[in-house]
Amino acid sequence: MDANNKNLLLDIQDIHKEFDNKEVLKGVSLSLHKGEVLVILGPSGCGKSTLLRCLNGLEKIQSGDIKFKDKSLIQKNVDWQEIREKIGMVFQNYDLFPHMTVIENILLGPLKVQKRDKTEALAQAEELLDRVGLLGRKDAYPRQLSGGQKQRIAIVRALCMNPEIMLFDEVTASLDPEVVREVLDVILGLAKQGMTMVIVTHEMGFAHSVADRIIFMDEGKICETSGPDEFFNSPKTERAKHFLNIFQY
Repeated sequence: MDANNKNLLLDIQDIHKEFDNKEVLKGVSLSLHKGEVLVILGPSGCGKSTLLRCLNGLEKIQSGDIKFKDKSLIQKNVDWQEIREKIGMVFQNYDLFPHMTVIENILLGPLKVQKRDKTEALAQAEELLDRVGLLGRKDAYPRQLSGGQKQRIAIVRALCMNPEIMLFDEVTASLDPEVVREVLDVILGLAKQGMTMVIVTHEMGFAHSVADRIIFMDEGKICETSGPDEFFNSPKTERAKHFLNIFQY
């Protein structure tokens, strides 16, 4: 096995997904290697978020295959709880438990699901909180935090499960513009540390700076795949050119 195949974490082959007899993913195929940052761009309704939810087992596909480290995830005996520990996901809405403090929210998965030692998990949680500048808010409740702070806590919560891949689905979409940067900076930091990620975003400057590879989708299909410089400076398709013109990029 060559090094490239050895580092292959996700292998998605010709997946199709329907909602109410309407096909929203129409034969999507792509790969993701260890340490790679893949950014998925495209207009609203093109299937980006649905694709992420399929990778995390939140939506079932009608046909095709999704392999994680050469293991098919469409088999009936797949333990999705175990897979989600390896393929973490952060959503638009942070979904923190309002009656629990920041540190209690973060430690819930490591202690209850992974049955880890509390001292070890707490040390990791505090290190991650310090990394995102929120260690001083560990005993706060979600209602006491800004939207940007809540989203950074959601990222820490996912990271504390020690995933091999992180999926980010429009994590800044519901945030006020002035706090978007603080969340994007956390993700940029993860990229520099070698975290393998798939990111759906409408933040074009961020996409250009963080991506190793750009996937452009439209109407449930991948229209274009290229490096970030090539995509933003010389898009191959008219659809991608029109999309970038809307963002005046």
